[in-house]
Amino acid sequence: MSMNSFGHLFRVTTWGESHGPALGATVDGCPPNVEIDAEMLQQWLDKRRPGQNKNTTQRNEPDAVKILSGVFEGRSTGTPIQLMIENTDQRSRDYGEISQTFRPGHADITYHQKYGNRDYRGGGRSSARETAARVAAGGVAREAIKALVPGLEIKGYMTRMGDLEIDRDRFDWDAIAQNDFWIPQGSDVAQEWEDYLQALRKQHDSVGAVIEVVARGVPAGIGAPIYGKLDTDLAAAMMSINAVKAVEIGEGMAAAMLKGSQNADEIYMGENGPEFSSNHAGGILGGISTGQDVVVRFAVKPTSSILTPRQSIRKDGSSIEVVTKGRHDPCVGIRAVPVAEAMMACVILDHLLLHRGQIGENQGTIG
Repeated sequence: MSMNSFGHLFRVTTWGESHGPALGATVDGCPPNVEIDAEMLQQWLDKRRPGQNKNTTQRNEPDAVKILSGVFEGRSTGTPIQLMIENTDQRSRDYGEISQTFRPGHADITYHQKYGNRDYRGGGRSSARETAARVAAGGVAREAIKALVPGLEIKGYMTRMGDLEIDRDRFDWDAIAQNDFWIPQGSDVAQEWEDYLQALRKQHDSVGAVIEVVARGVPAGIGAPIYGKLDTDLAAAMMSINAVKAVEIGEGMAAAMLKGSQNADEIYMGENGPEFSSNHAGGILGGISTGQDVVVRFAVKPTSSILTPRQSIRKDGSSIEVVTKGRHDPCVGIRAVPVAEAMMACVILDHLLLHRGQIGENQGTIG
């Protein structure tokens, strides 16, 4: 594999497998003198960490991040930052039976067809375990953003899980961190979601979800036309997350049902510059940020690792009925929320640095 990196000036390369000794990320392009320490990064990894409650996988990993290079006396040096997270709770024996079998809905068959070899222990490189490294890198990006654009905030949450959907009229930002599902609703709704998920788990099934991530305080003007669009890189970043099957910016697919008179966000001159009547564009026009909230949404498929028997084949082509053992998330959307925030942070920092490199302070003014 050679495609393990993303970003332009702020570039992240992840490495490691689900059941290897460790995984991590090499972060290159972080500006110097950004305050960074392991504790700062750990707060974000703790949001994604498995085994925290009964609604996620019971694999119990501390996900303790170590900084091996690129930080001296609590500040980034401008050189590559090497981050490492040790794996401590692997149960590779759970996967012995699938060494010659392709699990339906997994990357087993495509990895074999491409490489002629695969790490069947927990999916190896295709496991969502890889996203821990992204969250660590996203923590670095958040600290750099804080230094460049104080006040810029990134927040992710779930909006749908199977048949359940949030009530936008009851949206509560403060509730997001108060429940296991990262939903912007009260505890009564969170309990309903938990009951729904636990019923599916008892049926040996899983369910998909929709995650939304918002960046507030993004300055106008970052991004570029055509091939350097901010939304192009955001869409690619979110689509690269395990189990993601669709990405939307702003109104997304629903824009196909609107008239032009409804979809165009009207512009007015406010006391502090241009203001918009709405945000159907998701904070991006022509690939360039408007100064509004940047809104990205994506759908994750149901977890393919389930105890319900599914038909498949072995490497020799013979038929087999597959029951996937091991410890798995009944809904991967829950732990995808901090991953989405991390990818948003990495992309936005990358575009802030690109903008600074090309434009500097020479931006167009209005009014």
